[in-house]
Amino acid sequence: MTPSEAAGAAAPRSAIFAAPDLADFATRLLLLEGVPEPDAALLADSLVTAELWGHASHGMLRLPWYLTRLRSGAMQAVTAPEVARDSAAVVVLDGQHGIGQVITQRAVELGIERARTHGISGVAVRNSGHFGTAAYFTRQAAEAGCVALLVTNASPAMAPWGGTVKSIGTNPWSIAAPAGRHGVVVMDLANTAVARGKVYLAAERGEQIPDGWAAAADGTPTTDPAAAIAGLILPMAGPKGYVISFMMDVLAGVLTGSAFGDGVAGPYDPQRRSGAGHLLITIDVSAVSDPTEFAARIEALVDQTRGGALAAWADEILVPGELEDRNRRRLSADGIPLALTTTEALAALGREAHVVLPSPLSPVGPEVPA
Repeated sequence: MTPSEAAGAAAPRSAIFAAPDLADFATRLLLLEGVPEPDAALLADSLVTAELWGHASHGMLRLPWYLTRLRSGAMQAVTAPEVARDSAAVVVLDGQHGIGQVITQRAVELGIERARTHGISGVAVRNSGHFGTAAYFTRQAAEAGCVALLVTNASPAMAPWGGTVKSIGTNPWSIAAPAGRHGVVVMDLANTAVARGKVYLAAERGEQIPDGWAAAADGTPTTDPAAAIAGLILPMAGPKGYVISFMMDVLAGVLTGSAFGDGVAGPYDPQRRSGAGHLLITIDVSAVSDPTEFAARIEALVDQTRGGALAAWADEILVPGELEDRNRRRLSADGIPLALTTTEALAALGREAHVVLPSPLSPVGPEVPA
């Protein structure tokens, strides 16, 4: 090994940053693009929160994509959602092609407000954009004493079962509920074998992806993330993942009056308006049962689930959302590791805008949590 190779092998592939520093950096860059301060802070917080949960695929690596879309006009810097239809318990919100996180935050606020009045509410969102992690929003409803289901559609990532043409989105969905002394239980998943962002993350890190995640454009399995991005992400559970994703597009795209199928553009598309749609259903727990009784029942479910016999390979049993809560506590204290490629991309953005990327707390080795 030459001295230069040895230096390259020893060089860290990631660095650790304080969460508030990253949020401030992202906010400042967004402000320069004309995003109002509260909206810039919300978008920045959604990215940093994803990092804190351990979902780097939906974290800071997406900031350059959002900035590019703001500069091209594909995404409006000033988000001004309008109520297109109001039927009391059901509201249709037109996002006017603004920032997906800001539009969805408004949907959550409306959903909670109307659920408290009517017991249950539905907010259909059209002409929105990518909103990051769905759990960012359903957790808020759960913390407000509601059970929430949020569905979104996404740009084509997989082929229909038996096909080779990419026309079905990952179409993620999240369900969250208050859980008494356990806080919140929440699931957030795409209907593919893996969230597409994890494939982009692997490409950014120069890593191969596992078998079963994706296929090349001709349908043959691949572990090359570049081939996967150009090809197909595979559905979870075979045809089951495909049909769930299809029906989520019915709810989020067709029903809401937004784009659907191959009409939706992703956040990595620099020019096209997204056209994404969402559907949020919010249920006020107090409209169904006494909140104290509900808390006791869900606590019993969590305790019963955690207390089951362990498989030979397992150290413990977790409930939905628990891993993210643990990650947040740990990374809030220790700092967020960013891949070297992400760090370099952010530093380049900062140089262009004369906004200095904060200094890392420390460099770390080549292993970076997924």
